[in-house]
Amino acid sequence: MTGEGASPTRHVVVMGVSGAGKTTVALGIATRTGLIFAEADEFHSPANVASMRAGVPLDDGARLPWLRDLAGWMADRAADGVSTVLACSALRRSYRDVLREGPPSVEFVHLDGSAEVIRERMARRAGHYMPASLLESQLATLEQPHPDESVLVLDVSLTPDELVSAAIDRLGLSTGVAANG
Repeated sequence: MTGEGASPTRHVVVMGVSGAGKTTVALGIATRTGLIFAEADEFHSPANVASMRAGVPLDDGARLPWLRDLAGWMADRAADGVSTVLACSALRRSYRDVLREGPPSVEFVHLDGSAEVIRERMARRAGHYMPASLLESQLATLEQPHPDESVLVLDVSLTPDELVSAAIDRLGLSTGVAANG
């Protein structure tokens, strides 16, 4: 459903440092709205994953192809008339700018909060390749969104359900509808 008269697609990136709850919130948004979900971590190259598993932060050279793949994934869905929600760190403005090069428009939800709350969450999760030791690196990399970016900032101390509800309400997303409109 593209072209004239078609409903515009919506593309939401739930962003923040590792452990902030991006995947949980993005999945919650997808479940309640019908937007198609993707986990940005699944787009990383094997070399990127190996680096992070070893506790080595990625540099911009390793991130750029990954960000372009994510922008392309959203653009492809937009071309098909499908709305998306993506869990992605998007820590720097330049990274968010690359993501904005994909579909016609991208909306960001920044899960922000204290390092202590995030560290506690990271300690409780199992099976993720991002070690808690990289949290400080991510916090140092994080560039708070600028006012001209129109990023919705939500406090990670809220429950996941409260975060999902706040994102849906404040972005004006429809619930219980198909992902194509």
